[in-house]
Amino acid sequence: MLLWVTDHLSVTGIVPSLTYQVFFMKKLWTTTVPGKDPMADSIFHYYQELPKYLRGYHKCTREEVLQLGALIYRVKFEEDKSYFPSIPKLLRELVPQDLIRQISPDDWKRSIVAYFNKHAGKSKEEAKLAFLKLIFKWPTFGSAFFEVKQTTEPNFPEILLIAINKYGVSLIDPRTKDILTTHPFTKISNWSSGNTYFHITIGNLVRGSKLLCETSLGYKMDDLLTSYISQMLTAMSKQRGSRSGK
Repeated sequence: MLLWVTDHLSVTGIVPSLTYQVFFMKKLWTTTVPGKDPMADSIFHYYQELPKYLRGYHKCTREEVLQLGALIYRVKFEEDKSYFPSIPKLLRELVPQDLIRQISPDDWKRSIVAYFNKHAGKSKEEAKLAFLKLIFKWPTFGSAFFEVKQTTEPNFPEILLIAINKYGVSLIDPRTKDILTTHPFTKISNWSSGNTYFHITIGNLVRGSKLLCETSLGYKMDDLLTSYISQMLTAMSKQRGSRSGK
């Protein structure tokens, strides 16, 4: 883009008028409630949560998947039913990738169409909000997910899905999507990261347990955990200050 502007300026001597928008991703989801800020829901929250849902990171029921598939279709095409025959080819955009093979493409189409017809007249923005309100019920809503290889806990799978959200650090079985355990931020005493690892200590430094993970995204996990704990400590400090001032 910069090269094009430079070339255009050198040829015409006129600076072109450009219109663009910059969207930021939400980092901390401690106070996010769907419906509280409709514009943020429409512009940020829906499009940030949708890819994580489609990657299959959340545990959900078949009925929830059908409802969400119909809502995603409505966001894409609104009331246009001409794309119904294309649903089997669009499943990767409507259904979590690990669930697509559970039933046939035609069965997915029939079921999604049936749920779509139950909500006739719902607008694109209403569909986005309905999507967010449904997944808001899940304990993994607003999470940042990381696939890691853990080397310390023999009772857990070697490959883990780690979710960092307002509740703490959750360890998830990537096959069943069951939450194996959640470590609240108040129980995390230390953490570190490098180019190939992320380490976390639960409990005190002497008797605490450690989780050692192999990952190339340790720096992101470190930054996110630092931000959540910093926010928690700030909130606790404000609470103590308000109590002492009474």
